[in-house]
Parts: sequence; C-alpha cells; structure tokens
Amino acid sequence: MARPRKRKEIFALGNEAVVEGALLAGCSFYGGYPITPSSEIMEIMAARLPLIKDGVFIQLEDEIASMGAIIGASLAGRKVLTATSGPGFSLMQENLGYAIMAETPMVLVNVMRGGPSTGLPTSPAQGDVQQARWGTHGDHPIIVLSASNVQECLDMTITAFNMAEKYRTPVILLLDEVTAHTREKIAIPNQGEFEVFSRTVPSMPPEWYKPYEETVRGVPPMPPLGSGYRFHVTGLTHDRNGFPTQRPEEIVELMERIHRKIDQFFYDIQLVDTIDTADADVVVIAYGSVARSAELAVRQARENGVRAGLLKLKTLFPYPRRQTEKVLAHARTLVVPEMNMGQMSREVKRVNMGRASVRTINRIDGQIVTPSEILKVIMQG
Repeated sequence: MARPRKRKEIFALGNEAVVEGALLAGCSFYGGYPITPSSEIMEIMAARLPLIKDGVFIQLEDEIASMGAIIGASLAGRKVLTATSGPGFSLMQENLGYAIMAETPMVLVNVMRGGPSTGLPTSPAQGDVQQARWGTHGDHPIIVLSASNVQECLDMTITAFNMAEKYRTPVILLLDEVTAHTREKIAIPNQGEFEVFSRTVPSMPPEWYKPYEETVRGVPPMPPLGSGYRFHVTGLTHDRNGFPTQRPEEIVELMERIHRKIDQFFYDIQLVDTIDTADADVVVIAYGSVARSAELAVRQARENGVRAGLLKLKTLFPYPRRQTEKVLAHARTLVVPEMNMGQMSREVKRVNMGRASVRTINRIDGQIVTPSEILKVIMQG
C-alpha cells in the first residue's frame, strides 16, 4: 500500500493562502481592483493565474466593473474570484444582488478594515458583518464564511468555492486585516485529499432545458454560455425560462426556491469549531482573528478553574443557530468579543432569547481584542 504523500509546507500570509485555496479549488478567472488590505490577493493572482491553463486575470477600472466581469466569466463556465475591502465592498452590493437573482456562483473575499468611508485602511475591524448579510437590497439568501488563521484562509477558500458551485450562489469570505496579514506555516493539501465540487450541468437536450426549473435540491443545472443551451439572464424577477414576470405565483416560486436551496442544507453550510464546550458554564462565541484571542483566554480560564469553552464561527450566515442552542443547554453566560459595536452579538441575542447572560466586548479603535480582555470577562462569570 502506497504511503500518503507528504503535504508541501510554506510560510504564507493569510491573503496568500486565499490564492492557494482558490487555485486548488479550480479558480481560473480573477477580476478585481486593488484596495488595502486585500491587495496581495490581487497581486499574487496577477502572477499565478496566467501560468495555469486558461487562467485569466484582469484589473478593472473599479469594483462595480469587477463584479460585472466575474459574473460574466461565471456564466461562461469559469470558477471566479474577486477580493476587496471596505469602500470597494460597498460598491459591489448592487451587482452582488444581481448575482444572487441570476444564481451565479462566485467567491468574494472582503478583508475588513476600519470604517465607515475611508476609515482606517491599514487597521483591523469586523464592521462589515451585517453588511455581508444585508448589504444588497431585497429579501435574499447569502452564505458568509470566516477564517481565524492562515491555514483556515486556504481551507475556507476551498469551502467557499465548493458552496458557490454546489448551491449556485455568491459566497462571501470575511477576513480581517490581522488574519490577512499574519504569516504562518501552512500545509498545502495534495489533490485527492479534499473535495472539489463543480456546478451541475444539464443532461437533457438543449430544447428541453429550462434554466430556472424547480429541482429536488432547489438548484437548477447550469450550462456554460456558448455550449448550445440558450438562456436569458436578468436581474428582474423571472420565470423558469429566465424571462421577466409579474405573475404572483411565479414570483413566489422563484423567491421561495432560492431561499430553500440554502435553508434545507444548513447541516452542510453551518460550520463551527468547538473547544471545551461540553461542560462549559461560560462560552465565548467568536470569529476571525478575535477567535484566536478567545482560544487563549479560554485555556487560561480553564487553568484558573473556570469551566470555559469556545464556539468558533466559521460560518457567519446563515447563523449557526442549532450549534448555539446546543451550548445554551448548559451555559449560563455567553461572551461575544468582536471588533465592531456589536454586530454578531445581535444574532447571538436573537437565538439566546434571555436564557443566558450575554456579555459583549467591543473594540472600534483599530486595535485587536486581546486575550486578557476576554479572560477578564470570563472570570467575572
């Protein structure tokens, strides 16, 4: 029996690890506009993509055009990526809604920095959490993932591509400046050691194909444009053939389906890590770089005799309600540290419904939440 191949190890920034993950997942098109602190993703993609078969890199005039470019490339059958921060993320919101309505797979990385407006371009923040969920208008589903260390930047990028392809939807990967610019040793998985999912293509003849037809999973097959299957793409509410409609029954059918294709697969989408939560009286709920501070604080609390645990959110939306309710079965206190004024704690409080005491730790000064800050609140019980 052949021995498994040793994984290649490299030292990388979080932003570099995103590129490694994207290429492993099969990304062949990048369209973007540089902005601190995400620019390394674009710079490395500019060097790496032209070296792979059919790889295309393009710098657009702004973030609006960047989204338009990756939507078009995805419709043509490519796995696509863009990356941005703060002001650029705001500019992307209209086309993000278009991609949701047209059910166009894509991965959008937002490396969060202090805001609003130009804000703190080189400082960490987590102020775009609710924007990631609700930034584009209208009722819409969205998948928002997060990473707390450099290895996770690689792993969660692969996961983001798989979810985008599996559910025909944009997926947002939220990093913060600390995670993006931390340099650590990571292991590059070998081919065959991880899942690579590609969108389902139609098996019926072109004349039978309906681009937005109901399916068991709620996810219609998606052929690349130019492959012989003709279909209409629009941001307008549309019928099963992709043409605009104002018929109430067709509107309801579309809206319910694009939500159901996410809602019925929570078990696959809602990802968390738990540390010492089984008997924890105090549970810290954290994400991004703050989860690293929380992990150390939990360990120090245990050493001081406090039964503390960590629920690390790798999926931010749809919010992991079931996993939160599991720790609520025994926790009397929830601690939610984040680099904003309380955006994720809103979700925690909504699920908690008064069962446990929820204590928040919020920093909005461009500085990280430290382990000692979290430990202090944990020790208060």
